[in-house]
Parts: sequence; structure tokens; C-alpha cells
Amino acid sequence: MWMKNALLIGLGLVGFLAIGATLLNDNRLQAPQAATEVTLQDPEILQVVNEINHAFDNQWQSRNLTPTPAADDLLIARRISLGLMGTVPSLEEIRVLQSLPPSQRIPWWLDHVFSDRRYGDYVAERLSRAFVGTKGGAFILYRRRRFATWLSDQLMQNRPYDAITRDLVAGEGVWTDRPGVNFLTVTIDNSDDEQPDPILLAGKTSRTFLGVRMDCLQCHDDKLGNVALGNSDDPRDGLQSDFHSLAAFFSEAQVSLLGISDKLGKSYQYKLLNAENEKVLHPVVPYGKEWLKSDGSRRSQLAHWITHPENRPFARAMTNRIWALLFGKPLVSPIDDIPLHGPIPPALDLLAEDFILHGYDIQRLISVIVASAPFQRSSQSESGVTDGHESTWAAFPLVRVRPEQIAGAVVQSCSLTTINARSHILQQLVAFFESNDFIQRYGDNGEDEFAPRGGTVTQRLLLMNGDLVKGWTENNPIRNASTRIARLCSDSKRAVDVTFLTVLSRHPTAREQQYFVERLDQSKANNRDQHLEDLFWVLINGTEFSWSH
Repeated sequence: MWMKNALLIGLGLVGFLAIGATLLNDNRLQAPQAATEVTLQDPEILQVVNEINHAFDNQWQSRNLTPTPAADDLLIARRISLGLMGTVPSLEEIRVLQSLPPSQRIPWWLDHVFSDRRYGDYVAERLSRAFVGTKGGAFILYRRRRFATWLSDQLMQNRPYDAITRDLVAGEGVWTDRPGVNFLTVTIDNSDDEQPDPILLAGKTSRTFLGVRMDCLQCHDDKLGNVALGNSDDPRDGLQSDFHSLAAFFSEAQVSLLGISDKLGKSYQYKLLNAENEKVLHPVVPYGKEWLKSDGSRRSQLAHWITHPENRPFARAMTNRIWALLFGKPLVSPIDDIPLHGPIPPALDLLAEDFILHGYDIQRLISVIVASAPFQRSSQSESGVTDGHESTWAAFPLVRVRPEQIAGAVVQSCSLTTINARSHILQQLVAFFESNDFIQRYGDNGEDEFAPRGGTVTQRLLLMNGDLVKGWTENNPIRNASTRIARLCSDSKRAVDVTFLTVLSRHPTAREQQYFVERLDQSKANNRDQHLEDLFWVLINGTEFSWSH
């Protein structure tokens, strides 16, 4: 029996050494299976990208700004990975990327990301914050995890965004079988009659789907000119009745044993400011009344109006949100307060128009943004980066990495192989629970996730001394990259290079390499593991690791 166990252990060690040696050398690994090929050289994509770049060029020239140089492929891949998967590329993925011709690297990486469940799960979670928030709601009638899983499936199928929106606004059925209706049932916890709350739904609808903050009209008319409604040829200040007329579209929605359905003809009543009694308010849209159809339930009418091809605020709102996911901040801030009639960046209108013309294709929208000049720029320049560069997107913005991105980056950078849905279930579970514990301690940004925030001493101490970083950098030949590199890579120069690629997705500078190679060469064989562990700890706790740049 002991001979059998020894044989199994021996075979395991041989397999471990073979895998590790493969990852540490430059030979190409088999590329992960990709979905339908995405090419950034498509003439239609190039046309809209050129128009967007021209709009930014005009802006930079008018301010006499020289944009920063182009970023390298590994840095662009890191940005895409953080924005769409909440983590950094693994060494395994970097090796494949480096083996490709330069012109194919970013198109292949985007294709790889779109075919990876990490993309669906991460973007679904980020969008869920806008659709249903972060709170639990009434558990019997609301299932947030089921909603996020459903949304992830829609993203993996690249279902058009207008179709997803119609499921949210006008969906019917039970929240477990038709998860889109959780958009409505999440508001039940806050209503007095244990039914979907039209007021909360109106506020969420205007902010999320239109990028217009109408909820400030809930209690009074707009007296300060903050909410401009009406059509572009006849703009006007918003009224309290505008908000409640929008809420009236949700008055028919009701919950029963059969789930969400509509009680046709149910009126919406509200006592407006300075009124003596409640008043029946009929459903009226705040602009573009000509796009509203006259048949069907009120929610189906509203869903059709929101997603009408001429309703540009709908496309602008999603475009601004996808931009924010990729850059770390929106093109127009605040993200849910885009002027309905005021001036907006030309690039936002160009992206929104292309989004509409191509059937609200989210993956295409992402591809266009990734191919644009602002996304391809470096965050730094020898001549310096000014406030003007940052305000006009002449440099990629320096943005603090979100809590779940830090956790995902720590876990992935300390593993040579890719941690995804194909990883061993035990590895996935360990990564999930340890990351969740870190996020709770670090502090979640909640729904207002794009509001600028500074780091705290507590967060810095958690990275320096917390269990997540300690557990994933300490001596552990089974899972941790630091130990594997120390055992499998005797060449100090090679070990430093692999470590930088694994943690920071780049090669070390000549100065960095010289410094750390000297430290490794001076170490004795028995403490080489500790020196590599220290190097991982230093890089993870460096400023570069905690910022998207």
C-alpha cells in the first residue's frame, strides 16, 4: 500500500514540475478555446474608431495638448482584464499573448475574455449594482444571486442590451424562473403594501436606463434648472408631476403566487406638493412622446419607449457605463446624470450611435472603446501629465483599483495557472471565500461605485498584514507562485522576470532587475523561497499594483 501511495506522490511531483517548467519558459502554451473571433481590424469598427479618435484629436489640438505615448500590449491586456474580469492576466495567459504577432494580441485577448465565464460573472455583478443595488431585499420574493447569474448568462450569449432591458422593465413570472423580474421585486421590501414600489422603480429607471436624475423631482418641481426635460426643440424644467407620471407606468405591476404580472387599469395616485388631496396621475413619458406605443400593458409600453432606437439617452447611459468599467471612471460624471439637452462629449454620441446601429451589441461596444486612442494611451509621459491631459482623456487615467479587483489580482498573481471556471473546484472555493473576506474587511464601494475615493490606512495595513496576501505569498509549493518559481527557476534573472510578469503584467526595468537579481544571488539556497516570497509581497504592496494605469 505504501508503495502505491509513494508512486502516486511521485507522479504528482513529476506533473507539478512539468507544468511549472512549461509555464516558466517562453514556449507557447495551447491557447484557451475562444469564442467567435473578434477583430479590431473590421472596416466598420475602424470607421467609428477613426471618427472617435478624430473627435479627441480636435479636443487635444484646441488645448495644445500632446497625448501620451501608446501603451504596450501587456498593459492594455491588464486594463481589459481588470475592467471586464476583475483580475489580472495569469502567467499562463501572458505566455500565449506574447507568442502571438503584435497585431493579433489585443484582438485575441478580447476574444479570450468574451469566451471566459469570469467576464460574464464580473460584468454582471457590476451591472447588477445599477439594476438592483447591493442589498439583499425580501428573500422570499427577491433573489439577487439568481438575478446576477441570469445576467451573466445573457452577457455570455451577447444578448442585445435592449432585449435585456425589456426583460427587466416589462418581465413577468416568478423571480426564480424569470430572474429579470427581480428588478421589480427588489423594491417590495420598501413598499407598504408588499407590492413593487412604483416610486423606487421610477427613480431606478431614469438613472440606470436614461442617465437622468429625475428622482430629485419626487418631492417638488425643479426650481434650479438641474433637470431639463421635454424635447430638444422645446426644453423645460422638470416638474414633480413628471416623476410621478413616470412612476405611473409601474402601477399595474403586482406580485402573486404566480409571480409578477400586471393588473391592467390599476391607477396611480399621489398627493403632489401643496395639493389638498391625492390625484390620479396618468403614465406620461418626460420627453419623446411620439415613441410611445398605445397598446399593451403600461410596463411594456415603457419598455418599448426606453429601448426605441431614437431614444438616444438609453444608448448614451449604457455607453457611459461600459466606458466607466473599462477606464475606471465614466466619460460623463456623475455616471447617471448625463445632460438630456446640454453639451456632451462628441465621443459619447458617436459610441451611442454605433451601439444603436449595431443592435445594442455590448461586445462590439467594448471592442470599439478598447480600439480607441484614449484606451490605447499610456498614463505617463516624459513631458509630464497635466490636469488637461486627464480631463480630455489625452492620457489613460490613474484610477484606484476596486476592492474585488485587488482581491482577484492578489489571488491570480500568486498562481502560475489561470484561476477560472475550469480550475479545480477546491481552488475556486478557496479563492472565493478568501476574496470575500478580504473585500468585507477592505470595504465595498456599494452602488455609488464610481464616486472618487481615497485609500485608507486600514486598507493599506490589510494589504501589508492581512490573511489574503500572507496566505497567497507564503511558502506553499502546492498553490503559490513564489514557492514554485523559487524551486523551478534557478536563474535569478529569470525568476525576477517571471515574478514581475506574474504580479504586474510587465517585465522589470533594467534597474529593477539588477537590484532584485543581486538580492537573490546573495541569498543562500535554503532561504531562496523566503526571498521570492518577499519580492511578491513588495510588488503587491507597491502603488503600481493598486492602480489601473
